[in-house]
Amino acid sequence: MAGHQEKEMTEEEFDDKFKDTLDTLLAAMAENSEIEPDKFYSMACILENLRFFSPVLHGAIRNTKK
Repeated sequence: MAGHQEKEMTEEEFDDKFKDTLDTLLAAMAENSEIEPDKFYSMACILENLRFFSPVLHGAIRNTKK
């Protein structure tokens, strides 16, 4: 659309969507019987740690748009 401006996502909105995405990935892995339990645990830890980088990711994405 001509003249259409995207509304910037707030840090809180980004955090919520990022958390939902990580939860969806975790649920998908949990439902996959081909994933070994120890690998599942390792990935769950990685995804949980990624959650804490949400503000950094939001800032990096926002800065690339400027």
